[in-house]
Amino acid sequence: MVVFPPPPPPSDLQNKPKPRNPRENDWRLVLRLLPYTRRNRKLLFLSILLLIPVSIAGAIQPLIIGQAVSLLRQEPTWSYLEAMSFSQGLNFLIILLIVTIIIRLIFNATQGYIIQKVGQDITAQVRDDLFTHVTSLSASFFDRTPVGRLVTRITSDVEALGDVFASGAIGVLSDFVYFIVIIITIFSLQWQLALMLVLMLIPVTGLVIYFQQQYRKANYQAREELSQLNSMLQENVTGINVVQLFRRERFNAQMYRSINNRYRTQIDKTIFHDSAVSATLEWIGLVAIAGVLWLGGIFVLNEVITLGTLSAFILYGRRLFDPLRQFADKFTMFQAGFTAIERISELMGEPIEIRDPEISKPVGNQAQIINNNHKSGEIRFEKVWFAYKDNEYVLQNLDFTIHPGEKVALVGPTGAGKSSIIRLLCRLYEPTKGRILVDGVDIRDITQAQLRRYIGVILQESFLFAGDVKRNITLGEEYSFEQIQESAKLTNIDRFIEDLPAGYNTLLRERGANLSGGQKQLLAFARVAIRKPRVLVLDEATASLDVGTEALIQDALNHLLQDRTAIIIAHRLSTIRDVDRIFVLKRGQLIEEGTHESLLENGGLYANLYRLQMLGNTELLS
Repeated sequence: MVVFPPPPPPSDLQNKPKPRNPRENDWRLVLRLLPYTRRNRKLLFLSILLLIPVSIAGAIQPLIIGQAVSLLRQEPTWSYLEAMSFSQGLNFLIILLIVTIIIRLIFNATQGYIIQKVGQDITAQVRDDLFTHVTSLSASFFDRTPVGRLVTRITSDVEALGDVFASGAIGVLSDFVYFIVIIITIFSLQWQLALMLVLMLIPVTGLVIYFQQQYRKANYQAREELSQLNSMLQENVTGINVVQLFRRERFNAQMYRSINNRYRTQIDKTIFHDSAVSATLEWIGLVAIAGVLWLGGIFVLNEVITLGTLSAFILYGRRLFDPLRQFADKFTMFQAGFTAIERISELMGEPIEIRDPEISKPVGNQAQIINNNHKSGEIRFEKVWFAYKDNEYVLQNLDFTIHPGEKVALVGPTGAGKSSIIRLLCRLYEPTKGRILVDGVDIRDITQAQLRRYIGVILQESFLFAGDVKRNITLGEEYSFEQIQESAKLTNIDRFIEDLPAGYNTLLRERGANLSGGQKQLLAFARVAIRKPRVLVLDEATASLDVGTEALIQDALNHLLQDRTAIIIAHRLSTIRDVDRIFVLKRGQLIEEGTHESLLENGGLYANLYRLQMLGNTELLS
């Protein structure tokens, strides 16, 4: 995988687009992607070799036409043509011209196929690496980055990058080789006319560079505005129920229109600079032809050159500007591609904050964690502090131990830090200070795969993927059908699955849209049960279940919780009376600890919360 530069500040991905720093050299941007070409080195080398015959064939075509003109006017020609009759010489030139045309046709078609193939392969590699990198980033990155912006970078930006390889990169190299061959050829014919043509290129080059820089600025801003458009579209589609229930359609449409207008303004700027490049090249090209006719005409009158040579120079004048004109045609694509490389580089430069330890085999207590037959499940927080933002701690100096097989509940007001404890335990975030140990091993010394198999988490709202029921239980891991059925029976959902149209092969829509909330939650229980974790975390896992479904799942929980350590987050305090201990949190601190009865006797925060809930339930029943 490519090593990209250090990451930009986090705000670069989430805040309003900012003007970029001075443009990075285009070739340095391309060089970043050269490692992706290693797998296709032979094909690339072949395509570059094909440039030589294509360029030579293209360069001698004006010479052939010039010789034909000289032959028709009975002017001096190539020596071997003078030895032929008029008809033989003309036929020879026609055949030679046809051969060069066929060579260019065949070799250009072959090269085009090779480059398209290589370009698509490189695009696929970049897309794979980008997806792998993004899915490896920590939860904090997704907290600050809109989903729509990520989608834009992984889809449209990668496609723009693919266009550079598939349609333009070798094309530019081909044009460059062709350009050099033409310059060598015209200087060998007549150096004064050749020098005049080359001098014409100087102002063209300067203007192209200027418009290139201006285009890049506008195009970068346009891509950022497009990312905001996609982010807002994704947000409104996801939250369409809230949008319609609270009549936000007109307000949101106005916000979308504002971003859309900014996007259109930047696109207008790119169109202007793209058109300016094409118009400049066309104008300079015509001026160059006029100059050749003027100076060449003087040389013909003075018999310095023949009319055939002048004819050849007129064709060379057009062809000399063709590579630049073709570059102008690809100008938009190239600049979009360079912008895409920059934006992809920024995303690939985002650091992977949570990494696996660099060890090949489990050692010491780590082996104990992997062995599910060993009775284990101790969890220890040692002076743990955590902040989502610098110095804004949501957890402060947490120091406690949960013993193997113990059932512990976390309670407290909203924002007390209950969910943050779970996120740290599952290593979705790293503690700011302190450490967390499982069976005496720091979780940073355990691979994430081992930790996630060791700890099973059931959230209040479980996410289901588009696909069949089986795959939503196994999540891509290898389990036999008997194991899948066993987990379903253990969680009391086997009858529900068998009643589905195709049983375990029933296809679920995106986010499980064809299931009820309770059914989706039951599948989440089966998803955890099949992995047989040593520690079970329930984050309001039964809150969305109706009374009937909750009775089914409660029986399943009794089986799941046997010989397992459990951490339960529950707002309904009546559901946690039978746990071994209750941890009461307030503003990120552990302020009370004990059984349900002992905490009620203490008359602290837990007792107040419990009485308030019981009072509310009594009022509802009265």
